[in-house]
Amino acid sequence: MRKRVVVTGMGVLCPLGNDLDTAWRACRSGISGIDQITRFDPSELKTHIAGEVRNFQLPEILSPKDARKMDVLNHYAIAATEQALKDAKLTITEDIAEDVGVNLGVGIGGEVSLENNVLLMQEKGPSRLSPFFVPMILPNMAAGHVSLTFGTKNYNAVTLSACASSSHAIGDACRHIERGDAKVMIAGGVEGALTKLCLAGFSAMRALSTRNDEPKKASRPYDRDRDGFVFSEGAAVLILEELEFALARGARIYGEVAGYGVSSDAHHISAPTVEGPSRALKNAMRDAGITPEQVHYVNAHATSTPMGDINELTAIHQVMGDASSQVSVSATKSMTGHMLGAAGAIEAVFSLMAIQDNYVPPSINIENIDPDCMMDVTPNIGKDRQVDIAVSNSFGFGGTNATLVFRRYV
Repeated sequence: MRKRVVVTGMGVLCPLGNDLDTAWRACRSGISGIDQITRFDPSELKTHIAGEVRNFQLPEILSPKDARKMDVLNHYAIAATEQALKDAKLTITEDIAEDVGVNLGVGIGGEVSLENNVLLMQEKGPSRLSPFFVPMILPNMAAGHVSLTFGTKNYNAVTLSACASSSHAIGDACRHIERGDAKVMIAGGVEGALTKLCLAGFSAMRALSTRNDEPKKASRPYDRDRDGFVFSEGAAVLILEELEFALARGARIYGEVAGYGVSSDAHHISAPTVEGPSRALKNAMRDAGITPEQVHYVNAHATSTPMGDINELTAIHQVMGDASSQVSVSATKSMTGHMLGAAGAIEAVFSLMAIQDNYVPPSINIENIDPDCMMDVTPNIGKDRQVDIAVSNSFGFGGTNATLVFRRYV
């Protein structure tokens, strides 16, 4: 019999704030976390704006000596996990370590360390490379360092599927618990690849917004004048538990992971279709055993690209059918920017908080709504409404799609 999976803790580092409460308050209020880049000089590039994690402090559990052996990606992963475990009031003791696993989504990997060491080798030769260079750049070390730091002894891996990575990681982590292979999974996503090379690469694709003079207004899904996504970084970690395990220890429950659906529409390296997202949504709803009439909120993948936003909205509309008029949609990337491999995780957090507060956050920066929008996209101002079931979509390069369904726990 399939075991039920609930969320008992959440940790957040993102452009809206470095903890759950701060980030959710900003999201509720429609505050943008996008600003001028401070991490490096972007003047040579067409895009000068991003969603940075600001005022980050290393967690106390991580010594400065150990931190120097890691990429910033791993700093973020450990910090968000520490928050989530504290929020869940869960300590990983030897008694439960073998029942606790880790699955984090990563889109790119230790890009900061990769670029720094390439430049160092060019300038001073290969003998100056850090002996920790290889583990610094390996994407799976985000999960590896979390496991090492907190003492987990079950599944330990990273899911890498571009911008769908952390939604896949959460969904796949649920499968481990549902099958009885684990009782607790540390799941979510992390991205720390805000570097000059990565920004230049996305800029070369003409994928990024160049609204440099108005950074707060740059990420604008569903606006007629949107011109691309805003590159962001951060981490979001969820503590997933088998329901009976959570109840036995008296855990507070944010909600239940009720469904998970995937699909592929690999016709193009980056351009999304309508059919692929539609199938992922249908599969997730079937897995959850729900009908369109039961869905109250969809946290859309909507990145602020001309084609992607409308294709996804069309897919949602097709699946929801006559119930479309009763579904609220919003694009929280309008505030966070696009956190790449961590996007699905932060949007999972916001979906669960929408259920907690019975509140749909807004899609901000909609000054001239795209006339092709055929659903309520919650323009500019969030709203109070009953949210018992929330859906979160994530799509990635290569035609990989994932949809999660969250349900109020009763």
